[in-house]
Amino acid sequence: MTLTEERPAPTPPSPPRRRKLPDWAAGNLLLLPISIWFVFLLIIPTLLIVAYSLGHRGVIVPIRFTWSSLVWSNYHTAVNPQFLPILLRSITYALLSTFVCVLLGFPLAYWIARFSGRFRNLFLVLVIVPFLTSYLIRTYGWLVILQRNGVLNSLLGHIGLGNDHSFLNTHFAVILGLTYGFLPFMILPLYASIEKLPKRLLEASQDLGASPAVTFWKVTVPLTMPGIAAGCILVFIPVLGIFALPEFIHERTHLIGSQINLYFMKNRNAGAGSALTLVLMLFTIALTWTYSRFRKSEGLV
Repeated sequence: MTLTEERPAPTPPSPPRRRKLPDWAAGNLLLLPISIWFVFLLIIPTLLIVAYSLGHRGVIVPIRFTWSSLVWSNYHTAVNPQFLPILLRSITYALLSTFVCVLLGFPLAYWIARFSGRFRNLFLVLVIVPFLTSYLIRTYGWLVILQRNGVLNSLLGHIGLGNDHSFLNTHFAVILGLTYGFLPFMILPLYASIEKLPKRLLEASQDLGASPAVTFWKVTVPLTMPGIAAGCILVFIPVLGIFALPEFIHERTHLIGSQINLYFMKNRNAGAGSALTLVLMLFTIALTWTYSRFRKSEGLV
């Protein structure tokens, strides 16, 4: 090597390689925020309800829980046969409200998914708009509409159908209010299911000579059954435990949610109220599990 030749520049040291988390650890890390939320808003409150249902009524605190003396009489109160008519009434309201939500929600969701064009997002926002208002305010709004001197009677009077109709304190008013309150829970999953429906299957059914009605019942409904099932669950479960709206619209209606509210707020018996809450929760889980097993056995999922 001569003096005029340049020495090769030294190779810079390579930066230290970062240690990457394993895939399972990275996935669990993404679940950490929702897991914390889930623990604090579901697991811990449920455990408190269980503790309340097995505790003694206290003087200073509502419930005094001790492992040495668990109170099982609250569950005997919760499964008392006198609550069976109340439970059946709650199930009837929930089934009717869910059925009406399907009848009203499916055509609207189908129209938004298929025919709304560039205004689709606007109509979806309009579906969600009622949730921007307090549930209590919307309930009082139905009182203004349905009372004897309310909006509905005034409208019927102006068109010559009389203005002295009784809408409040009727089963019709309760179903109407429940349907209005939970209809968006039916529309949104139906829209998501219909929007993913392949158009080529509908076109193939028509090319094979099927009428629009046959195409709807044989193609559209089976393919959107997951959305229908999701909407039914989202409507049925909260309606089963609701108490505020039916009590406002129908003063003589006593549902299972009304009984739980009565135990907590008026009778000051948090133990019996917690036990009845757990019984209703287990009943709802059993219904959901039975329905999911039925759908799997029928090959719908």
